[in-house]
Amino acid sequence: MENKVFEVCKKYSDDLIKFTQELVKTRSYSDEEGAIVEKVLNKMNELGYDEAFIDSTGNVVGKVGHGKKIIMFDSHMDTVQVPNPDEWSYPPFEGKIVDNKLYGRGSVDMKGGLASSVYAAAIAKECGLLDGKTIYVTGSVCEEFCDGVNIKMFFEEYNLKPDYVIICEPSDNIITLGHKGKAQIKITTHGVSAHGSAPEKGINAVYEMAEIIQRIEAKNKELFEKGNPHGTMVLSDINCVSASLNAVPSECSIYIDRRLVLGETLDDVKAEMDEIIKGKRATWEVGTLKHTSCKGAKLVYEPLHDPWKIEKDHPLTLACNKSYEESFDKKPDKYDFWDFGTNAVTPVSMGIPTIGFGPGEYKLAHMTNEHCDIDKIKDACKFYTCLINNL
Repeated sequence: MENKVFEVCKKYSDDLIKFTQELVKTRSYSDEEGAIVEKVLNKMNELGYDEAFIDSTGNVVGKVGHGKKIIMFDSHMDTVQVPNPDEWSYPPFEGKIVDNKLYGRGSVDMKGGLASSVYAAAIAKECGLLDGKTIYVTGSVCEEFCDGVNIKMFFEEYNLKPDYVIICEPSDNIITLGHKGKAQIKITTHGVSAHGSAPEKGINAVYEMAEIIQRIEAKNKELFEKGNPHGTMVLSDINCVSASLNAVPSECSIYIDRRLVLGETLDDVKAEMDEIIKGKRATWEVGTLKHTSCKGAKLVYEPLHDPWKIEKDHPLTLACNKSYEESFDKKPDKYDFWDFGTNAVTPVSMGIPTIGFGPGEYKLAHMTNEHCDIDKIKDACKFYTCLINNL
């Protein structure tokens, strides 16, 4: 069976890379994924998917097989923006291949993984690997802003709960067992407005915030000194409200990004926030984000996620180990653990076994000259196909 699978993978390898190039050429900033949705949908239909459609959120969904065991591969289609196209060695939407590397925004994060999964499901169908299985491949929207909300809305709309989920985020083709948790918090200080010529009659909300900012910096240092792995806390945004430039600010707000390692909990973060604002005219709340998808759906993101890690002896991990050995002729010599968040937060919160694997070095994501080795895109497709067979 392996030889047949690898022969079919090889047959499609050039088409796979051409498709990945087309995805990179298609600009798909968050909330602007309409063009890439159509390309992925058309490719699924071209490859003979049993069903392909766009849900009401804007996610593109492909389905092959009709079995009871449901396996889902998810990749987000949106990318961060390119603020500096003139600084790139090659235009960020040209999809140019140089020295076996595909350059462009999204080549790593994460159109290589998306293309690989789209082809893997079709190859699994062609090779007869779907007995008792249904494979879903999703291209999800607005992940860069709203981790997991996209596929949560898909699951709710179609009353779906997969048995296994594979997140195709870049891992340099290393099996990735989990990722850090996240809490994004908004702190607001409350002052009293007064004329700028008589500041003693007011309470400056920015001054109230100054000590809080120092506490945040001290907390991050404390976390760092715990050694690796460690959590982080950073102030990522700040603004104030005042009646005019001649007035004492009546309000100041900051946004905090707190990353959690295994062993830390969201209750820990809540206690930290209470301590950070203690004795100040301040309140804190979850930094809820709201977006409108390319299809007009309203996305509300509550950024509170515990860290997670799947067990090394879990059946999904063992199936990945076997698929890795078949694909690379060696056993995996290490696993990874992502520093960043992904759509995995939704299936993990639902108790669905979830794991990560995808082409591309994630340190290159969001960067100038983002690029991905095309052989790793081909290898990811082979791995996904083997995994479908082994689950």
